[in-house]
Parts: sequence; structure tokens; C-alpha cells
Amino acid sequence: MSTQYYVAQSLDGYIAEADGNLDWLTGYPSEGGGPSGATDGEYDRFFAQVGVIAMGSATYEWILDKVDSWPYEGTPCWVFTSRELAVPDGADVRFARGAVAPVLDEMRAVAGERNVWVVGGGDLASQFVGEGVLDELILTVVPVVLGDGLPTFAQRHADNPLRLTATRPSKDGMTELRYEFVR
Repeated sequence: MSTQYYVAQSLDGYIAEADGNLDWLTGYPSEGGGPSGATDGEYDRFFAQVGVIAMGSATYEWILDKVDSWPYEGTPCWVFTSRELAVPDGADVRFARGAVAPVLDEMRAVAGERNVWVVGGGDLASQFVGEGVLDELILTVVPVVLGDGLPTFAQRHADNPLRLTATRPSKDGMTELRYEFVR
């Protein structure tokens, strides 16, 4: 069981445009369609090992606004926010305030032997890194240059070295990089 930040970023290190737009990713030409088709089925294999999801409020609100139905049905999701937000029908959404480390014990207990997926965004991922509780970064690099946007991590983490453990190119030009945090 590990805590993983599984995310797609542009070639120049952004997970979204400055206004949160993801058209560059959702509209990326893919033969297979959807996240699993674009990653040669890797997304489905990854998600099969997920027991709990953690996400920030901006990511959560983007999903509520842009996606027709809750995409993580059957998987508990903690949303880190200080605001009251709506919950879609059929979604197991729990809200958390403050630091991530105290909530992580409960998330891990619910996940059991499966993984905790830090969906995003960069601010939440930085909190997990800063508290020393992120185990792995699974980064899919999309060959698109945005020039500006929301970074993969919202803070500098030069004191948190990563070790490359695997690379995997997809047929659509994306490349998955797997890193573990060195402790």
C-alpha cells in the first residue's frame, strides 16, 4: 500500500492552464479515447489498485462542473477544503480541513491493502510531499507546451529527492515516468 500522486502534466510542467482549463489534456488526440485508451490501459490497471482518493477543492469543483457523472463511484474520496461543497448523488465524498498527515491514517485504514491516490492539484500534492507522506509520483508527460499554468507541484521540494523507477511510452506519444520519494 502506498500514497501516490498520479497525474498528467504538459511537457513544460503544468497540470492545467492558469484558469484551470484542461482542454489541452481532454482533447489530446488518442486512438483509444479516455484516460485508459490514451495510456494503453495503464489508467485502468492503476485505478484497480486504488482504495481511497484525496483531492483538493479546485480539482473537485472542476469535476463537478465538467464531468456528467461522478467518475469514482464506489471509491471513498476525501476533499481537502475549508468550504462547504455539494456532494454528487452516489458519491462517497468526505471533507477534511487542515493538514493531510492526521487524515492520512483514516484514509489508509479505509483503503486497506490498496493505495491512496492523490488526484491533485499541485497544492495538495505539495502538502503531502511537505509532510513526508507521499511515497510515489506517477507522472504522465503529455507532449504539449502550455507556456504557463498551474504547476505539478505548487511549492519547491528540492529537499525531497526522487528516484526514477520506471518509464513507459504510450502509442499516442505520452510517456509515463514513475518515481519514488527517497527517505
